[in-house]
Amino acid sequence: MKKTALLMVAFVLVLSACTSGKSDSGGAWHSPGTATAAFTVTPAENATDVPVSAEIALKDNAGSLTDVKLTGADGKAVDGDFRTDKSSWVPADPLKYSTSYTASVTAKDKAGKTGTSTTKFTTMARPGNRMETHLYMGDNATYGQAMPVVVEFKNGGVAKANRAAVERRMFVTSDPPQTGAWHWDSNIQAEYRPKDYWQPGTKLTVRLGLGGLPIGDGRYGAVDIDTKATIDTVRREIDVDNASKMLTAKQDGKVVKTFPVSLGRPAKPSFSGNMVIMERLDKTVFDSSTYGTPVNSPDGYRTDIQWAERLTWDGQFIHAAPWSVKDQGKRNVSHGCVNVSLDNGAWIYNWTKVGDPVVVRGTEKTLNIGNGFTAWQQSWDQFIQGSALQGGVAPSVSPS
Repeated sequence: MKKTALLMVAFVLVLSACTSGKSDSGGAWHSPGTATAAFTVTPAENATDVPVSAEIALKDNAGSLTDVKLTGADGKAVDGDFRTDKSSWVPADPLKYSTSYTASVTAKDKAGKTGTSTTKFTTMARPGNRMETHLYMGDNATYGQAMPVVVEFKNGGVAKANRAAVERRMFVTSDPPQTGAWHWDSNIQAEYRPKDYWQPGTKLTVRLGLGGLPIGDGRYGAVDIDTKATIDTVRREIDVDNASKMLTAKQDGKVVKTFPVSLGRPAKPSFSGNMVIMERLDKTVFDSSTYGTPVNSPDGYRTDIQWAERLTWDGQFIHAAPWSVKDQGKRNVSHGCVNVSLDNGAWIYNWTKVGDPVVVRGTEKTLNIGNGFTAWQQSWDQFIQGSALQGGVAPSVSPS
């Protein structure tokens, strides 16, 4: 599988040290006709138990790579490409467990001297303690302009001390290029977004290169995840105002429909904030016990629902609620959802896509970061502070 040059999110994760010989304390090679070019390649010569996420690099970023050829024990070439700053060469897929590899490396030091070396290493056996990962983005799917790249980490998630190593291996490329960054909402959720909403028609390529990656506490990433997606050419926006109890739908900046709503009553207020449609369900069942409230309690319910768009993990939706039509536009009576009529619910369901932005204003409670796709709940300056990498920002495009 041929990859384009990979997005550099920050510094390369150096795994070991040495160019030749069995010592990991140093080693350099000579370029014919020049002075010694003092490079040390990682993984080291004869290194064992190397993670299958290994990248071919120069120790301490001592220069820039110009050519890397990696072959397996069977002599077959391994596909891969450079990070954009040439700090490392990244295999297109995880290496095989318990397998020997040979890397032929050519590089240039900071003085412009060129050298070439070969290093051989062996990968580790398949570990038993592996972390599964879920990407909330379907392959070849089309999304609304606010769709973040959302990753959920299973099996205990990723501790703060280990987030930088994980973030370095999560690659996002956009066409056309748009500056973007990762933000960690918690140990179990990270989101990537551009500075502004995605441009119409943007093509996204995402690689979570976590297969075999050490993530701390003796755990390793389970598998790589790759996907391609598209941002719709139509820009849709939904604005819900508690003061007027009205929903306004805009398409490409122009109002296309307005209608009344009923939001969460004071005891169960809807959240104010910048949200994103997470999923769309033409039919579903709302069961309060899912969120810890017994069905037979005063606030309990189990109700058949039509035309629902999820806004939060804890169960706030836009959905049809024919039982509250008399209240819509006048008072708030829901358990936190945005209630609309059956006809308006069908219209908005058929009009929206996952990834469309929804702004709710003027309620008694503010949306918490991480309760849904909350990438737009913070300003850009606030968002990039949630990156585990120095500087936070990374351009989401790589040169060919």
